[in-house]
Amino acid sequence: MKVGFIGLGIMGKPMAKNLIKAGYQLVILDRNKKTTDELTALGAQAEISNKDIASECEVVITMLPNSPNVKEVVLGENGIIEGAKPGTVIIDMSSISPLCSREIYAALKEKGIELLDAPVSGGEPKAIDGTLSVMVGGNEQAFDKYYDLLKTMASSVVYIGESGAGNIAKLCNQIVVAINIAAVSEALVLAKKAGVDPDLVYQAIRGGLAGSTVMDAKAPMMMDRNFDPGFRIDLHIKDLTNVLETSHGVGVPLPLAAQVMEIMQAIKQDGCGVEDHSSIVKYYEKLANIELTR
Repeated sequence: MKVGFIGLGIMGKPMAKNLIKAGYQLVILDRNKKTTDELTALGAQAEISNKDIASECEVVITMLPNSPNVKEVVLGENGIIEGAKPGTVIIDMSSISPLCSREIYAALKEKGIELLDAPVSGGEPKAIDGTLSVMVGGNEQAFDKYYDLLKTMASSVVYIGESGAGNIAKLCNQIVVAINIAAVSEALVLAKKAGVDPDLVYQAIRGGLAGSTVMDAKAPMMMDRNFDPGFRIDLHIKDLTNVLETSHGVGVPLPLAAQVMEIMQAIKQDGCGVEDHSSIVKYYEKLANIELTR
């Protein structure tokens, strides 16, 4: 099966590599020549336009930064819509606004093209080892047809509902992740300031009710001062922007999500926008005038 893949960034590149390992014939497009060369060396075929990829492949995966990028790649000049045939399925694995997903879905539907919104959770480590969590909205028959393809990149693939439902689920995920990272930051900075070893506190509480995948992923990064981006602050701000816009649209106040958004905005102003979202801890360090270390 020929699979198109557009967007080979921090997440997209390892996801594409897993598809190649699984034996899929990949046709790729990315602005980064070094990344493109790396993938073609593994057997992928490079194309020069989104339209060309769509004309060659029965299914096209997109993994792009935000709503305008996806809209341009799918519906813009030389976009996927210009090359795709009726029956083509686009699987957008970006995290974008549910309203944008539904807009793109409606435009494609007029041409007989299906769109699955299938955002992922797990960050770069899980993209590398193929254990992402994928939440999917759109046509259920299309989901069933490409379930095995998605499972090549993920340990969990769940159909949520109609178009936009996958991105709604991702927004819910991003609320929980953001608030969890903030809570871990508060707790460990408190331990450090109180003169207690934060690593021992982490070891003590991680097996109880406070324990979480987020804590296990981010607490060691905070204490090791490792803020290399698995998921950048800038991208989480983008997701929380979509969260708050969506929540206001449906009439759901989200006071905790809004507070963490402001924390991230403050960290961004300190030059940390390109760092991992575990750098939220720096906000609390500044308040407490202390640096979190083991």
